[in-house]
Amino acid sequence: MNKMTLNLGPQHPSTHGVLRLILELDGERAISCEPDIGYLHRGMEKIAESRSYIQYLPMVDRVDYLCGFFYSYAFCNAVEHLNHIEVPKYANYIRVMMMELNRIASHLLWLGTYLLDLGAISPMFYTFRERESILDYFEKITGQRMMYNYFVFGGVRHNILYFEDVLNIVNNILFKINEYENLITDNPIFLSRTRNIGVISKSKALDWGLTGPNLRASGILNDYRMNMEIYDDIEYDIILGNDGDCYSRYIVRIYEMRESVCIIKQCIDWLKSNNTFSEPVKISLNEFQKGEIYSFVEAPRGLTLCYLNSVGESTPYRLKWRTGSFYSTQILRDILRGVSLPDIMAIYGSLDVVLPEVDR
Repeated sequence: MNKMTLNLGPQHPSTHGVLRLILELDGERAISCEPDIGYLHRGMEKIAESRSYIQYLPMVDRVDYLCGFFYSYAFCNAVEHLNHIEVPKYANYIRVMMMELNRIASHLLWLGTYLLDLGAISPMFYTFRERESILDYFEKITGQRMMYNYFVFGGVRHNILYFEDVLNIVNNILFKINEYENLITDNPIFLSRTRNIGVISKSKALDWGLTGPNLRASGILNDYRMNMEIYDDIEYDIILGNDGDCYSRYIVRIYEMRESVCIIKQCIDWLKSNNTFSEPVKISLNEFQKGEIYSFVEAPRGLTLCYLNSVGESTPYRLKWRTGSFYSTQILRDILRGVSLPDIMAIYGSLDVVLPEVDR
């Protein structure tokens, strides 16, 4: 056996961030893989201990810059429950609408870059075209294209009036998703690169702590939106895969975008018929309660959990994030063992890892 150790990354363009994979190869077959993280570490949890709650709020968008609304929600929700702050139903519907738009934008970026990982250049331009329309809307509402700081304790910063813009965006995206499927879903090259590649069984997915689309692609019915109060009055289907391979993870995300469009339309219908926006409650830095609490949200890359420990001061005593990408990175030790070198990026890309979530 002629073994070789290969460093894949941390500068590799397809590692979606500064990830180093230490691969032991026998020819072009991987014998073992050790993910080496930490090159991007920014201390996002430790920084919270030296910032006030209000100062830290704009920073949570940066834990995962592709789905900042979800992190803002998790942090705001933890503070609101700890301090018994009631969020108006109108503000909650706005939050759901913005998060689901953010989910579509995140999945679009994943889809384009994943096809690029596999050698297909054109789909990235198509998906980025639709994602741009969502970012334009976010910029119109929040003033920012990626780091929004729009959710605040007790609600949202201001009302939303551009509902027709959202309807135009999501109706166009529904049409474009059909185009994506015509290009990709039955493409023989795509099928050969993803079918029965990187299979994650149900037991393996649970053992490694996977959540989100990667877990549902293995056939496990688990979506934390079912446990979130703000989704109680909204109807949607939970998309499941059958085979747990790269292709199933693709199918789950494609159909999740369709479901997000359905949720957004329900939110718009409710908001247009219940225009009862109220300004969020103002709270003093000296009014924060003591206690421990955690908040969670179903983000595009799985369960995002915010643990907050407060001693009644203006800054958190301890804050901890649980992110989906961290667990999707750790499972590489298992699922890359025995695969061929060209399949490594196909498998890794299908997991939709964003490194800021890992090196937080």
